[in-house]
Amino acid sequence: MATLTESEIEKLFSGAPQYFCRSEGHYTGAPHPSVAFPWDEKLEIRDLTDHTQIEDRAWGCVTAWPHITRDVQGDRSAAKKASEEKRRAHFYPRCRERPNMLSMGGLEKGSVGYQAALELAVADALQEEQWGFETMGTRTLVVVEQRQKMLTSKDGLRHMEENLVLEQLIKNGRRYSERHPRERRVSSELYNELFLQILHPPTKVLDHSDPYSLSVQISALVKVLAAPNMWIDFSHVEWRIRLGQLLWGNPLEDEVDDGLSVHSTDSATEVHEERYWLLLQILLACELLVRLDAITEGEELGIESIRPAEIRRFEKDANKSVKWSLHLARAWLENIDVVKTEQTELSHPEPTGWLATLTKRMSLSREHGAHHTRGPVYAIKGKHVQRQVDGLTHFARKLRWPDVDFQPSKVADNCRSVTEGAPLNTPLASPNSRGGGSHRSSYFGDSTSDTKAKHTPARRRKISAALHPSGWLSKSYVSGLMLPGEGLSHFLMATLLENDPDAMERLGPMANLCGGFVYYGKSFWSTACIVGRVLAAGKGSAECMGWISSDITPQGLGDGWVNIAVEETEEDVQLVDRRARIWGKQAIERSSHVLGDADPASVLPADFIIPFENIYKDKAPPNIRIELKTLALWAPVDSVHTTPTEEYGMTPLTETSQTPEIHTYPAAITFTVTQVDSAEEKEYTYALAKDINFVTAHPCVPSQHVKILKSPSSPTIQQVDLSGSVVTSGKAASMVGHPLHKYYTYTALHLSELLAKQDFSLEAMLGDYPSTAHRPSLTPASTKNAAKVLVIDCITGFKSLPQEHEIPLSPVISRTGGNISASAHSPHGSESVVGSSPGENGGVFSAAFESASKKMHSETRRRQFGSDVEILVRAFCAEKGWNALISRRRRGCLACAIREAGALGLKVILRVD
Repeated sequence: MATLTESEIEKLFSGAPQYFCRSEGHYTGAPHPSVAFPWDEKLEIRDLTDHTQIEDRAWGCVTAWPHITRDVQGDRSAAKKASEEKRRAHFYPRCRERPNMLSMGGLEKGSVGYQAALELAVADALQEEQWGFETMGTRTLVVVEQRQKMLTSKDGLRHMEENLVLEQLIKNGRRYSERHPRERRVSSELYNELFLQILHPPTKVLDHSDPYSLSVQISALVKVLAAPNMWIDFSHVEWRIRLGQLLWGNPLEDEVDDGLSVHSTDSATEVHEERYWLLLQILLACELLVRLDAITEGEELGIESIRPAEIRRFEKDANKSVKWSLHLARAWLENIDVVKTEQTELSHPEPTGWLATLTKRMSLSREHGAHHTRGPVYAIKGKHVQRQVDGLTHFARKLRWPDVDFQPSKVADNCRSVTEGAPLNTPLASPNSRGGGSHRSSYFGDSTSDTKAKHTPARRRKISAALHPSGWLSKSYVSGLMLPGEGLSHFLMATLLENDPDAMERLGPMANLCGGFVYYGKSFWSTACIVGRVLAAGKGSAECMGWISSDITPQGLGDGWVNIAVEETEEDVQLVDRRARIWGKQAIERSSHVLGDADPASVLPADFIIPFENIYKDKAPPNIRIELKTLALWAPVDSVHTTPTEEYGMTPLTETSQTPEIHTYPAAITFTVTQVDSAEEKEYTYALAKDINFVTAHPCVPSQHVKILKSPSSPTIQQVDLSGSVVTSGKAASMVGHPLHKYYTYTALHLSELLAKQDFSLEAMLGDYPSTAHRPSLTPASTKNAAKVLVIDCITGFKSLPQEHEIPLSPVISRTGGNISASAHSPHGSESVVGSSPGENGGVFSAAFESASKKMHSETRRRQFGSDVEILVRAFCAEKGWNALISRRRRGCLACAIREAGALGLKVILRVD
């Protein structure tokens, strides 16, 4: 046999995804995982993804990655107009949410994609709380001292009255919305505006050739925004969500007693001052972003240039906190208008505090100390309220929300302060106006009162929230002012509940946004909950933006919230942060290479095989029927104790009643498995005990450089039709797929075989079933005895599914002239498929591969799959603690799934129909 050339290898693996993990540059954190088709140029191949698209413009804020929104409901003309308005070049910070929220929505419901699977171990949620800002509206002494130092220094921030901050925000809003200006604003004008009103000028010349350049201004702004212990660091997930609480929240209504309370006697004043500092941070970030956009646009038009040294300095000085402030600035300029009303009467006492005492210029109405003077009122309002309301309607419809009292048209009315403008300079209510003291807001309260648990990083944090009709959670969503990350899923569900009176009455004011609830005969689960990820595999389930709805409800449980007792696997706990697999860039690519561990210069045709799920030589394939019997929640092991009803001031319960507790339950699912031939029936119960992940295998397209031909020498090959299937023993077998190098050892077991086993470990199972016993090879197999991957066959012999299994094929690749040909033989020695394709010049491809390719393209976007079989195999993995890759036949071949499992370090593949 002659070795394969580089060109022949590229043809053989046309349409096969290849898995990468590369660093984006210095100061950018963990490497970036990606999937690519480097040997294909067709868009229908290169555009294949393992995740769904964002389906509504209202949800575009979920990610900082550039993306195209597939707006399935919006007005096409409006979308076209919006795209035309955004043709200006924009600056994108090389800092984005982790995990990538696009990849968090895998094509398989309840799963994630390749990128998110690797990034979960370095997720933003793993970071500790921001030091110095441990509570809402409560600062530590170091923050106070740093701010005082910055304000009294002559090399940094000027004293700015509140009205000047807001006026400058109005100016930046107008500047940002300008279309292509014919005459670009000269940098000296921006220089004077910045250094005469906002910052002190630099003490030394930074650029002798152009001391007024945009680069000088950018450097000064970065220096102030990068100052430690002064600004809110929005790289922390908690503060991305609390953003709206500072702008619209009432500290007396939002706070609940979670056992971690920090009492404060002047929280309203502190929150008012924190709101001022937040607006100042937004202003500085907007000033920086406007200048970065100007340089980016200038580069695009060829009228501006920036030196590489300046780029390197920016990437070094602009830490993660600065780059997240830029994301905040973009969200503000895109979604918020600051409006000004010239005359009003203020009847509230002015706020007091160290900052007001220090500057004497905090309030907009301080004339001779009077409390009833006239002055301008500034308010913030959302630009795209109707877009956000439409997105909420889309979310409710997609989740099949019970249409009881929810009326989307009333959402904007409920959130009037967002629609009409929320005054920014109106002091908050006095903390003494209500009894009961002040408690720490527990938006990120843990499900227990264990203070140690609060500081234990976990991939998924337990998030509880106090809901209010038209509360700050709703206002955050309706305004559109949201930062990339998991927050959008919480805002969507909270807004839906806060604006549905019936749901608020039935479910109560406390929500566990990482758990689930039962409502009107349906159950709704966050994808952060293992129950949701398992039930998502059922027929009729729906998924939308981090939430799952299902007709399956816990046995004997009425309307209400639940939390699920679950623990992370030992491996997932250990392999986080710097120990995460994502840092092993070379290992990831080496463990998934199309040529395995072979030397590219000495690849033999017979080194490859066509993988298959299973084959039954001595007996007929099992014929079983699986039915889900019950979802059970056992006796609660813990509960979240909430405060009395009056602490919220808005619940439909009586004043003397207590808010219902949210209990924590262990969950288990019971199935009935029937042997159809013998009518034997058994029950199997699996505890959903481990917080595992399911990953969607990336779609692939069969190589179109291979043509299937009929061979009269084979007794069964004559039954090959142009659909690409072989009919043998009355059962169809798919033949579409890529070859797999012998380096990848695997074993395939039918699901029924796993059910029959009792005590076993995955390692022992892989060792007991070496792949050489299950598949032939014309060249010596790997010297390793154990299989690397377990393939669980969920296709063959299930009553509710088409009875199909794949014929094992072992290809022999050879050349005749400029053509590549391939023959594949079954271990039975009876089947033979021969294929060939022209060389570099291309040629006619078989209808079989074209048909299969088109079918895969159409199914890539559809998610109308699901069965009790798939729920069972996910529940099985949840009990065992096996993270698993889900490979769906006709969307992707088994060979590509085995290689992806190698990249991810997974040992289990669920092969489903």
